[in-house]
Amino acid sequence: MFVRKFPSGPLETNAILFACEETRKAAVIDPSPDSTQAILQAAEQDGLTIELILLTHSHWDHIADVYLLKEKTGASVWVHALDAGNLRSPGQDGLPLVFPIQGVTPDGFLEEGKVVHVGKLQVEVIHTPGHSLGSVCFYIRAQKVLFSGDTLFRGTMGALHLPTGDPEKMWGSLRKLAALPPDTRVIPGHGKDTVLAKEIWLREKFSGS
Repeated sequence: MFVRKFPSGPLETNAILFACEETRKAAVIDPSPDSTQAILQAAEQDGLTIELILLTHSHWDHIADVYLLKEKTGASVWVHALDAGNLRSPGQDGLPLVFPIQGVTPDGFLEEGKVVHVGKLQVEVIHTPGHSLGSVCFYIRAQKVLFSGDTLFRGTMGALHLPTGDPEKMWGSLRKLAALPPDTRVIPGHGKDTVLAKEIWLREKFSGS
């Protein structure tokens, strides 16, 4: 599996390009502000065809380049239904926009247990509300890779003080992630990668639960 991160925008949000190496079909997770050019250059250099734009949630720093990337590639856009309204009308979630963002109508909806195919890769959707009601993570079981969005970071979890935050729902979401194999590589929406086994705080909180 091919994976590249592009930290972009004022919050250094990780736009992620990943692909099936056999078919060269690719998807982009969370096209952050000003990430499109770098993503397209990388895809061209490696002979990748971007077919999907997958969103872990719809906060402005994760959707700013969705419109442009969709326009350039024709890729279909997928988001959880509970975050779709803010994708259509950015700012609807109560978070102030740093700059205007063009809304996009999703082509499809993500939900718990759905499997999205990127070439021969099977991408499982895990609904992880807490940071937002429609937050999801993407899990590729065969490669033991988790794209965790703003649910789980290296050493911490996503912010809960925002208008979209819900602490009680976050605990349930983190419990789901804690149950994944310890050697799962975690690629978050901000910052460096981690491995579940290294997130001792997470394992201790949910051990035996």
